[in-house]
Amino acid sequence: MTEDLTPRDERGTPPRAPLRRDAERNRARIVAAARELYAEHGLGVGFNEVAHRAGVGVGTVYRRFTDRTELLEAALEEPLRDVLAAADEAAAAPRAWDGLVLLVTHMTDLLVDNMGVRDAALGGYDELLPDVAAGVGEVADALFRRARDEGDLREGADSHDVPMILWMVTELAKHSADVAPQAYRRYVTVLLDGLRAAPGGDPLSRPLDVDQVTAISRGWADSSARARTRTT
Repeated sequence: MTEDLTPRDERGTPPRAPLRRDAERNRARIVAAARELYAEHGLGVGFNEVAHRAGVGVGTVYRRFTDRTELLEAALEEPLRDVLAAADEAAAAPRAWDGLVLLVTHMTDLLVDNMGVRDAALGGYDELLPDVAAGVGEVADALFRRARDEGDLREGADSHDVPMILWMVTELAKHSADVAPQAYRRYVTVLLDGLRAAPGGDPLSRPLDVDQVTAISRGWADSSARARTRTT
């Protein structure tokens, strides 16, 4: 029996032949469209929506990408690298608490600006770019260990608190975007202070007024009601 010497990638599949120029253009348009749609709506976007935004037929999307994961990897590689860069910057902070503040605030801004990155970073999609997920996790764990040793961390605070903080503030950001788009930053400070051994002296951003609180709360409640209606 003749041995198959066809080169294969890490997943065991033969590499694709080089694309023609028009196929390369279509692929780039599909990736750009997917990146935009994921940023706007999260990772629930389907191939039909991507094809429409890219101006190609859905069959073209299926020819360029064997499955959803392959498209997700291509579209999210660059923005997820930004998340890793934020973690690297935080790791370099001389004092661990300052690094933690930097990590959470920078990641919050990135996740608020890109719903797809939020879904990928917080929704258990570690397989998309495992080195990014592992890198951010290692930085967070190291910062928490250092902050505890330096006496800045509240007893019982843990690096697993970070994803929960990010979920809370990014969800607030989503529901307050039309009323007070910067409001989430106030609550990043509030929640971070909850992890600190002693409350910090960083000033809070301007509080919401009663009309803003009412508008955000009503919109959030209406959104939740619509979600329940769709599932019944």
